Amino acid sequence: MPGGQLIYAGVNIVLHALVVQLSIQKHNLTQLSSPKSASTAQAASLIHWRGLAGGGDHHVHGPPKVNFWQDPMSPSKWKEEHFVIVSLTGWGLLFYGGYKFFTKGNNNKKEEHLLYRSH
Repeated sequence: MPGGQLIYAGVNIVLHALVVQLSIQKHNLTQLSSPKSASTAQAASLIHWRGLAGGGDHHVHGPPKVNFWQDPMSPSKWKEEHFVIVSLTGWGLLFYGGYKFFTKGNNNKKEEHLLYRSH
């Protein structure tokens, strides 16, 4: 078989596989969207399995997590979302406090009044 015919045969195989895959997906979609009531087992068999995708509950190992107000001195026991909220609030307060502390000595309002009066 010359090289051109070999490439042509390879492209045909790939296209055929693509058409088969698309027809299977179309069949699955029509099965799920059909008005007939399918059993749960049939519907579950048509939905693709999500290999290594993370599940909804990833806190199954270790001690149970608590709300931060139930044990405020142990951040390692807090729920993840509570830790994030408390941490971001703390950083925000730190930056705001630093801003207020370092700009406290600036008296820009008096300088503006003096500039307006001199003109």
